[in-house]
Amino acid sequence: MTPTLVRNHRDADLSAPADAGTRARDWAEIQERMLAPLYEAVYDRLEVGPATRILSLGCGSGLAMLVAAARGAHVTGVDSDRERLALARARLLPDEGAEGAPAHRARLHDDGLPAGAGADGAPYDLITVFEPIGCAAGDSEGLVPALESALPLAARGATVVLTGWGPPERCATAPVLRVAARLAESTRPPRPGGWRPTLRDDLEDVAARAGLKPDGSGRVSCPFGYADPDSAVRGLLSTGLFDAAVRATDRSQVEKEVAEALHPYRRPDGTVWMPNVFRYLVCTT
Repeated sequence: MTPTLVRNHRDADLSAPADAGTRARDWAEIQERMLAPLYEAVYDRLEVGPATRILSLGCGSGLAMLVAAARGAHVTGVDSDRERLALARARLLPDEGAEGAPAHRARLHDDGLPAGAGADGAPYDLITVFEPIGCAAGDSEGLVPALESALPLAARGATVVLTGWGPPERCATAPVLRVAARLAESTRPPRPGGWRPTLRDDLEDVAARAGLKPDGSGRVSCPFGYADPDSAVRGLLSTGLFDAAVRATDRSQVEKEVAEALHPYRRPDGTVWMPNVFRYLVCTT
């Protein structure tokens, strides 16, 4: 699966504040697919298939789970964003509640981890965290407690996959993300959550704090491609990486400056193309 240029929402007002539902749709329809090559690379390496039981932490609107389910895997997702999770439910459980609908094709939770193992009673053998860390200050702080809570649901020797942004020099989006840091720091005192350079051992540090043993890693090219600058702005703001900047200034200002930062990546046909590299770390419990 490769990223595609995505269609602009022609009926949307770019300057209007985004409510939670609009933002979740922007993520699902514009931005989430940019990480599809990362999902595929991890699943290929781990030979994910019908025998795999996956617990996806921070599953978002469910694209990674959908890819795994298409391979026959048993999937369970957890996310605190109820708007994104509603979209995941529509993707993975379109017939939920209907008479004759298949049971337990996927399980989704917005109120914490499931109480026990997978639907068939077997423990999870793969835990994934596909929300990349390493570009916003403190973006891994809640990850270690989440992993520590999830590990008792996994089989002995289960695999855990952590993901992060690649080196800034390999990520064309890094200069755009710096806009978030600059705007967030324009107020005093500075607000947390701004951009920071990716550190080489970010993923290994999380693994060590969670008591995991690294067992290999890889890098995957994930270009961000958009049909036009408006789609690019909507997609990038849906990630949450610009939230501190919006709080420090206002959404219109952030949208304007992000659009300006995208100029070097606009192509003659009006599309926006930003090559990026993401990294994943394979660990065992």
